[in-house]
Formats: sequence, C-alpha cells, structure tokens
Amino acid sequence: MRYEFWYWNGIPGRGEFVRLALEAGGIPYRECAREPGIDTSDLVADMAADRDCPPFAPPYLVAGDLTISQTANILLFLGERHGLAPSDPAGRLWVNQIQLTIADMVAEAHDVHHPIAPGLYYDEQKTEALRRAGDFRGQRIPKFLDYFERVLARRGPWIAGDRQSYADLSLYHLVDGLLYAFPRRMATLARSHPGVMDLHARVAGLPELQAYLGSGRRLPWGDGIFRHYPELDAE
Repeated sequence: MRYEFWYWNGIPGRGEFVRLALEAGGIPYRECAREPGIDTSDLVADMAADRDCPPFAPPYLVAGDLTISQTANILLFLGERHGLAPSDPAGRLWVNQIQLTIADMVAEAHDVHHPIAPGLYYDEQKTEALRRAGDFRGQRIPKFLDYFERVLARRGPWIAGDRQSYADLSLYHLVDGLLYAFPRRMATLARSHPGVMDLHARVAGLPELQAYLGSGRRLPWGDGIFRHYPELDAE
C-alpha cells in the first residue's frame, strides 16, 4: 500500500517524525501537500472531507479506508505494521510511551517562543518568551534529557534494545531541533548526556536514511516548532 501523508508544506514540524519513520522503513508514500499544484487550501479541504474519523489537524495518514492522525498514533500504526517497533505488546507500549514523552517535550519547546498564544507573533509575546525560555533551558531540557539518558543507559544501544525503532528516530529529531534552537545550552548539556548524543549520531548515520537526509526533501529548520532566537538561548 502506498500511503497518503498530509502535513503543512514548508516546515519540518510534527510531520518530520512521521517522515523519518516512513523513510527509514522504506515505506511507499505520497507527500500530498508538496505535490505540484497542491496548496494549503487543498490540505484544508481534504481535512474537511466527509470521514467517519476526521483529523483535527495535520499530520495525518490515509491508509485505504483508515485516516490516522496524531503523530504518536500514526507511528504506533506504522511501527506495528512495518517492523519499526517491537513485536510484543509490552515492547510496542514501551516505544509508544517514549514517543508520548517526546511529544510532551516538543509541545514545551514550541511554547517557549509562543507562551501566550500560537495566533500571536513572537514579538507580541517576547517578554513572556524570555521568562519561559529561562525555565525551559534551566529545568525542563535537563529533566527530559536526564530521563532519556537513563533509559539508554539501561536499555541501549537503542530505546527498544537491539535495533532501532520509531522512538529512536523521533528522539534524533527532537535532539536535532534542540541543537538548532538552543545551540549554546545544548553544547553544555551534551557533555553530561553522552548516550543521547551518541543515539543522535547513530540515527544520523543509518544507511536507510542517507538518501533522505541528503536530499531536498529533508526540510531545513526555520519557522515551526523549533526556532532559533539568540536572546532565548544561553549556556
């Protein structure tokens, strides 16, 4: 089956977690919103189509009669169907647990630069963003990275044990986003989180991902969840 994948064009966003799984798994898919002649209005129209289980927002995946939305939910589906998660129920729940924890941190990273409302510009909430960034750098990034480091120390080299899962791919993307948005803080924290940084390097070197990571289909950082504002970063 060739899946139809929908996400906002032009930003990695939450869609990139799904793309990495599709690419690493060698899974055929259409990036619908990036096809010639398709624009944002087409995505909005597709979301509004008459479905028994409509998506609230992208990303979502169309698999035959199924429409699956929410990043972790899509990855749960792909992981079981395409060998990107353990085959046993406990293992599948475990990688889903990690994915949901990653999703929590992704939401917090976004809220650093938009702490009041996503509909306001950054400059309209800059004072609050500066306060939020201090707590995120000082308390939240270390707390999450400490957890992932502990997981890898116990279960490594991969989150699920002997081979990579979609959770490893997602942790790679999370760390990559943090390195872009908070380079000074991450340079400091990298020294005390060698397991996390080693996993980031291992995923970047996976043979299955080389063609994608070196292509124009891999969208650059910029606007989206992870944004680099120098005033929000510090060691």
